[in-house]
Amino acid sequence: MRILTIGNSFSEDATRYLYDIAKAAGESFEIVNIAIGGCSLETHYNNMLERNKSYLYFHNGVFTGDCAELTETVESGVLDVITLQQVSHLSFNKATYYPYISELVKYIREKQPKARLMLHETWAYEDGSERLCVMAGYKTSDEMLSDIKKTYSEVAAAEGFDGVILSGDMFGALLKSGIAKIHRDTFHASLGLGRYALGLLWFKMLTGRNVSDNSFCELDEPISASDIEIIKGYIDQI
Repeated sequence: MRILTIGNSFSEDATRYLYDIAKAAGESFEIVNIAIGGCSLETHYNNMLERNKSYLYFHNGVFTGDCAELTETVESGVLDVITLQQVSHLSFNKATYYPYISELVKYIREKQPKARLMLHETWAYEDGSERLCVMAGYKTSDEMLSDIKKTYSEVAAAEGFDGVILSGDMFGALLKSGIAKIHRDTFHASLGLGRYALGLLWFKMLTGRNVSDNSFCELDEPISASDIEIIKGYIDQI
């Protein structure tokens, strides 16, 4: 399965372990992530028009040291899955998606008509953080997540996406199920638990396969066996 994610640091978080998880399950994945930190749909759209070679190029979860251009990457052979996402601090604001996401979808559908086009739902900031209260303007993480979920669902339906990868839903559910901390800096995923959970979720949503017997566990930051059990239990119920 050839996968292209067009995103930012959140897509980097999501795809860090996806190749390794797939490999442990005997699946052949190739994952390209082109990312600019803090990149919005508006910037992706402008980069598409201007053919800017301003993206960091990640291959199978590892930064290659190279830079990439959006249109060149989209058009580089047949792709099976392509994902888009809004930058996290605008993810709850539907107006910021337009007209950019419509134009990006139109372009991708034209160049990759057989690919599944997925919308990657981002997640809420940590309760009590300055980003949550000042940048996003929310009192609680639950309030932010509720608006993110509503916006992603509406945009996906309006633009004809083939599905939504429910990363925000998952983080909210895991925090309520006993996971103590899932962010590393109040907004990015933690290097071990958060990124691992994202990788398992993406694998499940792209393949339909359960993850309870997946053996991959070589993470950049250790996590407990009990947390792994909670994560796998949640994902297998999706």
